[in-house]
Amino acid sequence: QVQLVESGGGLVQPGGSLRLSCAASGSIFSINAMGWYRQAPGKQRELVAGITRGGSTNYADSVKGRFTISRDDAKKMAYLQMNSLKPEDTAVYYCNADIRRRSWSPSYDYWGQGTQVTVSS
Repeated sequence: QVQLVESGGGLVQPGGSLRLSCAASGSIFSINAMGWYRQAPGKQRELVAGITRGGSTNYADSVKGRFTISRDDAKKMAYLQMNSLKPEDTAVYYCNADIRRRSWSPSYDYWGQGTQVTVSS
């Protein structure tokens, strides 16, 4: 079984910072792309940032210059550093990873349970 567990969410004032972490555990052979998504109330889930196994990154236009995604493959972790937070960043943030459990098996998408980020004064 594979699990993704997010942590680091919470309540922060506008202009503040938070660092989200995503820990992958279980029977894992390799992790390909990893990403952070978010879903605000009444809105569709959207990609916030993604990072490939090679370290290439991409960001939603709304977070460019403020958020930074990174990963530590030895620890099977992904991170999202969020700076200059705005009220519109309020959402549940989900970790996503494309994981191969065996060398001979295809990879599958896995999701964490989400962590709430609230930006409010």
